[in-house]
Amino acid sequence: MREFSRKTFLKGGGALVVGFSVGGVGFSGVASAAGTAAPPLNQLDSWLIVHADNTVTVLGEKLEYGQGTTTGLRQIAAEELGLSFDQVRWLRPQTGIQPNQGGTYGSNGTSSGGPQIRAAAAYGAQALLGLASTQLGVPAGSLTVDKGVVSGGGKSVKYSDLLAGKLFNVTMPNTTLNPGAAPAKSPGNYTIVGTRVPRWDIPDKVTGKFTYMHNVRVPGMLHGRVVRPHGQPAYGAGAPIISIDQSSIGHIPGVQIVRKGDFLGVVAPHEYDAIQAAAQLKVKWQETPTLPGSGDIWSQMRAQDAAGLTTNSVRALTGDVGSGLASAAKVVSGTFQVSYQTHGPIGPSCAIADVRPGSAMVLCSTQDIYTTQTRLTLLLGLTADQITVQYWDGSGTFGASGYQDAADAAALMSQAVGKPVRCQFMRWDETGWDTYGPAITADVRAGIDSKGNIVAYDSIAFGHPQVPYSGTGAHETSAELAGVARGTIGTGNVGTDAGTRYTIPNFRVIGKSVPSLNGYLMTSFLRRPNGPQNMFISEQMIDDLAHAAGMDPIAFRLQNLNASLNSTTTQTGARTVTVLNALAQLAKWQPKVAASQVAKGDVLTGRGVAITGQQGLIADVEVNRKTGKMRVTHMYVVQEPGLAVNPASIENQIVGNMVMGASRAVVEAVKFSKIRVTSTDWVSYPILRFKDSPNVTIQVISRPDQPPSGVGEATHETVPAAIANAFFDATGVRIREYPMTPGAIRGVLKAAGVA
Repeated sequence: MREFSRKTFLKGGGALVVGFSVGGVGFSGVASAAGTAAPPLNQLDSWLIVHADNTVTVLGEKLEYGQGTTTGLRQIAAEELGLSFDQVRWLRPQTGIQPNQGGTYGSNGTSSGGPQIRAAAAYGAQALLGLASTQLGVPAGSLTVDKGVVSGGGKSVKYSDLLAGKLFNVTMPNTTLNPGAAPAKSPGNYTIVGTRVPRWDIPDKVTGKFTYMHNVRVPGMLHGRVVRPHGQPAYGAGAPIISIDQSSIGHIPGVQIVRKGDFLGVVAPHEYDAIQAAAQLKVKWQETPTLPGSGDIWSQMRAQDAAGLTTNSVRALTGDVGSGLASAAKVVSGTFQVSYQTHGPIGPSCAIADVRPGSAMVLCSTQDIYTTQTRLTLLLGLTADQITVQYWDGSGTFGASGYQDAADAAALMSQAVGKPVRCQFMRWDETGWDTYGPAITADVRAGIDSKGNIVAYDSIAFGHPQVPYSGTGAHETSAELAGVARGTIGTGNVGTDAGTRYTIPNFRVIGKSVPSLNGYLMTSFLRRPNGPQNMFISEQMIDDLAHAAGMDPIAFRLQNLNASLNSTTTQTGARTVTVLNALAQLAKWQPKVAASQVAKGDVLTGRGVAITGQQGLIADVEVNRKTGKMRVTHMYVVQEPGLAVNPASIENQIVGNMVMGASRAVVEAVKFSKIRVTSTDWVSYPILRFKDSPNVTIQVISRPDQPPSGVGEATHETVPAAIANAFFDATGVRIREYPMTPGAIRGVLKAAGVA
């Protein structure tokens, strides 16, 4: 538990400000002078502070969230500055103190944050060497640095002697630098980057000493809970309140009811009383059956398309698909379905807000402190420079989960009662009102010539757009219920393709966006947004084509890979070839036509492969054809992430990708009635158990000549496809719906006559 004294909490005018940092390193004197606007990116003093003990604080805004991101970024800073890892401090992110590096999502913690930190550290080292050259009377090119001690001409001076407590006053000519770009170090000289530096946060997390957002307490704090139905209705329907019986909680001492529009919450001095008040408050909500029900979601999409209600977009078009399919020696086709899935952090979201007239301080888990600050302006009627947001680790997010909603709820309740309020969601608040990963369905046809070359690929996908998590308007439940105008819903985000990975002369991808309001659930970004859905479809189609060609799945992919440069991701077919060959060797792959050796008996085994970019996966599965249960027994992963800043952290991320991906592939599906979501706990929305988790074998291929490409999500998107392809190898039957639950498996086996 992390408790703050009233003196600390009130420091700086009514709100908690920085007196501590990630890792427990003190950082006094900065917060009191800080505003809430982001410092300029091109000023070296926005990034680095040299201390009297010859350590350096790096003011990076990229967030940890258990991924090892801040360990890797500290490695980059230490490498460029000529310091040891332990000499680099990392301050807890807070608006007005760190530069705005953009959110920590999309696998960009290191891939986009690293070049910024590298630039600051490299220009910082250059400036310090310049000062040392003047003081020592030795040309800067003749100086060496070791652990912050600059030596040359038989003399030495510490960084702290040169600049401790002073400003650099340096404008950087570039705010990002790739590895080896002057004045950054050459990758061939790295001694810290590329090594397996232990993550700084793990020891305290293992021993229970680590302070999560849920453990923070501040003086005078009240406890809040939101009050809403246990499960959201159709997006856009909200939760209209018909009546509230305040007397139903009259027996609970000190409880206050907070209502703004249809936002409803309770606040109490003691957390248990707030929990009981939220559970016992009698509320009648308007309920309208505007959802199709879990089993009818895809037929509704197709019916709306038939009625002309969809918005069509051609996401990719090359050649003449009709002619290509007509000329094909063999054509395969399939219809695919993917269910809604939730983010499901193990610990529901939590935030503390202290909102006073003209100011607000919000402590929360977020993926972007500056976006959270902006979102709160819409809710509180304050300007951005009146709102301070400070980051604390939560239990995970994997995309736009409930962290912003919890911050909104805490802020609304604090503003209403005039005191700090800690709001923690209950499980049904988190899972029942999540911004889910979208459900989609798709029809795909593809063809090959007589030599096994892909000649055409045609996809039509149906789905509704993900609600964007930035921009004007409400995109989270508390804000929308409180009356903030709903934000503009995006278009597109629907489609399946294989065109960037394979040479396909005739290629078409059409996305059909159905209306998002009143008929569907609220959706947003879930780990590798739309990636697992996309790969589940396209990589199964590639496997189908390999089978039709009578070829080994890996050999077919190697033959059809697109070897040209992909300018948007700096990926080349040659790099993917390296990954595929390494993957086959890692897994001891034995070439054969998939499903050519289907065994008899109740328990069948199979292997499947899937690739995307510079990542490849082979999955081994066991399928019980009687019970329908499929267990993923082993997963082999090869990733080529460009420069591997910390191989251990990359491996950690890959294991998480595999376990979460397997869970999504085989067990996770949001269930809902015609009125609201009904899967609001770990029984109705199960996740993979430890006993069913796969073994994972990993190979990371580092390419120091390439910038880091991000690893937080990349391998995740291949998981459902590789498992589905393994299922086909085991059974000889295609499964085109996930999650691949026992019921779904029994259904496809029965339909194929092999149950």
